[in-house]
Amino acid sequence: MSIGRERQTDVYVQGMSGAMPTVPVDFCSLEERARSMMTAEAFAYIAGGSGVETTMAENRAAFDRWRIVPRMLRDVEVRDTSVELFGHTYPSPFLLAPIGVLEMAHRDADIAVARAAAAEGVPMIFSNQGSRSMEDCASAMADAPRWFQLYWSRSRELVASLVSRAEKSRCQAIVVTLDTTLLGWRPRDLDLAYLPFLRGKGIAQYTSDPVFMRLLLERVEDSELDQDRRITLTTLKNLYQMLENYPAPMIEGLKSGKALAAVRQFLNIFSNPALTWDDLSFLREHTKLPILLKGVLHPDDAKLAVEAGMDGIIVSNHGGRQVDGSVATLDALPGVVEAVGGTIPVLMDSGIRTGADIFKALALGASAVLLGRPWVYGLAAAGEEGVREVLRNYQADFDLTMGLSGCRNVGEISAANLLRQQ
Repeated sequence: MSIGRERQTDVYVQGMSGAMPTVPVDFCSLEERARSMMTAEAFAYIAGGSGVETTMAENRAAFDRWRIVPRMLRDVEVRDTSVELFGHTYPSPFLLAPIGVLEMAHRDADIAVARAAAAEGVPMIFSNQGSRSMEDCASAMADAPRWFQLYWSRSRELVASLVSRAEKSRCQAIVVTLDTTLLGWRPRDLDLAYLPFLRGKGIAQYTSDPVFMRLLLERVEDSELDQDRRITLTTLKNLYQMLENYPAPMIEGLKSGKALAAVRQFLNIFSNPALTWDDLSFLREHTKLPILLKGVLHPDDAKLAVEAGMDGIIVSNHGGRQVDGSVATLDALPGVVEAVGGTIPVLMDSGIRTGADIFKALALGASAVLLGRPWVYGLAAAGEEGVREVLRNYQADFDLTMGLSGCRNVGEISAANLLRQQ
C-alpha cells in the first residue's frame, strides 16, 4: 500500500474507535492549535513576517496562480516519491527547513524534531540558532540524514569551527543562509519588544562551541544590552532565563557573569553584513561537504553561485521574514532554475502548505523543497508525535497528489502538469 493510502486508512480506521489525529491536518487549524499552546511572544516570532507581511501573502498567492492539470489512465498504482541529492536518496522530496529557538515552541525543542525526522526518514537541517547543540541532535538521530545551516558570523575562526563540528556530526551538506546578515523589520516582535536571543535562547550552537567559549574570555565590547541599566522584575526574569540557558550551573553563570557575556558576545559576532561572494572561497577551503546557498532569488546571483563553485541553491525569502514586498519564491524559482541550467540542484522554501504546493514547486524545476512553519506548529501542538504526524501528512498528501495527477515518480513531474492562471 502506498504511503498516501496507508496514512488515509490509518486515520479513518482509528476514527472508527473515536480516535482523532493528534494534530489537525488542515494548516490553518494546525496554526490555531499551535497558537493556543504557545506564548504570545513565541507565536509572534514563529508566525510573523517583515513589514505588513505582504511577502508572506505573496508566497501563498504565487502558488494559487498555478493550477495542476491531472492526466488520466497512466497506471499510477505503484509510485515512487523518492529524490536523490548529492548522492543520497531521500524517501520524499522535502527536508525540514532550519528554524531556530525551538524551545519557544516546545520544551524538548530540537531533540524532539530530530527524533521525529529520523523516525520518518526526512532530513533535518540543524539550525545555527538551535536550542540544542548539533551534537545532541545528531546523537538522537543515529544514522538518519541531517544537514547543517550556517549563519556566517564576524569570526572566520568560529565559522570554521561550526563547519568542522557539522562534519563530525555526520551532516551531509552545509546550507549557508545569505539573507539574514541583518534582521528584518518585524512588527509583531517589535510590538512585544521581544527578541529571544537577548534571553539566552537559541544560542546553543554558540555556547557549545570551543571557539565561541574561548572568545568569552577575551574582551567583549559594550553592546546594546548596556544601554538600559534599569533593574525591574522583567529584568530579573530575563536574567534568570539567560542563566537557565547557559550550559553551566546557574550559580556559576551568575558569579562569573558568563551567561550575560555569552549573550553579548553572540550579539557582537552573530551576523556579518560585510560578507561578499569572495568570502565563499574560505568556506570551500574548510569543508568537502556540498555547500548550498539559501536566500537566492535573482538569476544573476544564481549564476554567481555556480561560478563560485557552490553545489546547490535554495530559492528562499526566509518565509517572508526579511524583506517586505519581496518577490515570491515560486515566482523566482523558474528564473533561477534556468540560470543554473541543470548544473546544480535548486531547492526552494517559503509558503509551502500542502502536498499540491510541493508538486507545483517540483513541476517548476525544484529538485526538492524545505518545509518550515507547519512542522514547528506540529511541535508546539504535540511535541515529537506532532512533528511526526505533520511529516506523515505531507508525505501522504504529496504521494496522492502525484498519483492523481498521473505521475508515477518525481521525474515525471514537469511544467506540462501545470497551467498558469491569468
